[in-house]
Amino acid sequence: MFYLLVTLLAGVWALRFASQKAAWVRAQDPGTEKMREIARAIQEGAMAFLARQYGVLGVFVAVVAALLFLVGLLSEDSSFLVALSFAAGAGASALAGYIGMRVATEANVRTTNAARTSLVAALNVAFSGGTVMGMVVAGLGITGLTVLFLVYTTLFGAETMAEMTKVMNVLTGFSLGASSIALFARVGGGIFTKAADVGADLVGKVEAGIPEDDPRNPAVIADNVGDNVGDVAGMGADLFESYVGSIVGAMVLGVAYDNINLVILPLVLGGVGIAVSIAGTYAVRTHEGGNPQSALNLGSFGAGGLMLLLTYPAVKLLVPDAVEPIINVTGTLHTLGAGGIFLATIAGLLAGTGVGLIAEYYTAEARGPARRVAEQSLTGRRPTSSAAWRWACCRLPGRWCSSARRSSSPTRPPACTASPWRASACCRRSASNLRSMPTARFPTMPAASPR
Repeated sequence: MFYLLVTLLAGVWALRFASQKAAWVRAQDPGTEKMREIARAIQEGAMAFLARQYGVLGVFVAVVAALLFLVGLLSEDSSFLVALSFAAGAGASALAGYIGMRVATEANVRTTNAARTSLVAALNVAFSGGTVMGMVVAGLGITGLTVLFLVYTTLFGAETMAEMTKVMNVLTGFSLGASSIALFARVGGGIFTKAADVGADLVGKVEAGIPEDDPRNPAVIADNVGDNVGDVAGMGADLFESYVGSIVGAMVLGVAYDNINLVILPLVLGGVGIAVSIAGTYAVRTHEGGNPQSALNLGSFGAGGLMLLLTYPAVKLLVPDAVEPIINVTGTLHTLGAGGIFLATIAGLLAGTGVGLIAEYYTAEARGPARRVAEQSLTGRRPTSSAAWRWACCRLPGRWCSSARRSSSPTRPPACTASPWRASACCRRSASNLRSMPTARFPTMPAASPR
């Protein structure tokens, strides 16, 4: 009971920290009147979309909760309270997405205004806005699961495996509710943002001749609305579902060992994770002219290191001795000890860090993959065509490659005619050679007539 109360306090602490960060973001300068006008339009559109989406999802949640209520009444291993768990999980997931999206639409314009004068100020505002989402997801997840677990163990007991099985059967409804909202929020928001993006390009740029991301095009506002409802609200619900699902799944495995400490261990580790994450936010610092990604990595690596230091004592405290599985139908469960659980935690931290580093390598502007894409885009509006031309040029004889470009490349380096290999190297390294490629072979888009 003591460990669960500490975990509950960690969840409340996360929500309190998120509230403080949100208040700090709102206190920042939103910029000029024009910036405020555009930000208001985006926020109003995002709120309207969420209101419509959550209205439809509310009907779905009510219907499924009613069905779960009836099934729970007829099941001896469950209870009608599974409907309460489902509704609570759905509500918490929707609330996490709503709060994150609300703060994001407020942080966007304030980050833009701060970036006009200072990189450090812009990073602080942007990171604080993102911190709200992370803390709300973790806080609502840990708080909701801990409260429901305490209520259900009080009602059904936790002394025998049958009682604990019933508790977990009812508690899994919380994860199911979170998953249902995440599915619709992620897919619905993603479809909306892509539709708005395509509409902004086709109608605004192609037909009306309005420049890229011009706020005079309503589809541009809709595109920004979609970015918030899809990539913020939808992602928040998705993260909440993943976070809650992983915790509940680990708790269910603990039931097979008939050990209450193994059941509550995922909740306790979640509470420890909240503490080290809050500490890690204070490590995200940079200086003018610095690299914001390095600052973010420092916070992530620092929090991961603290988690490693605190995980083993927490696990050893709850699981001092090895535990044998009581139910092992598939034969895949093994004896658990503090060392094995700690190694699994290390594997998870390394996997998560590795995924982040790999994604950073392939998307960071200073890395090779992104720079190669940028090099291809130097040719103008046809980066794919120019990339295909360069692929062919680097494999054709140097004389043909040179002659094909001779008419439009009077400053062609002599090395291009020496050999196929030198011609290939020339094609790869020279952006001016890419610009001199023949363009008559590619169709051009007719100019748009202004309306």
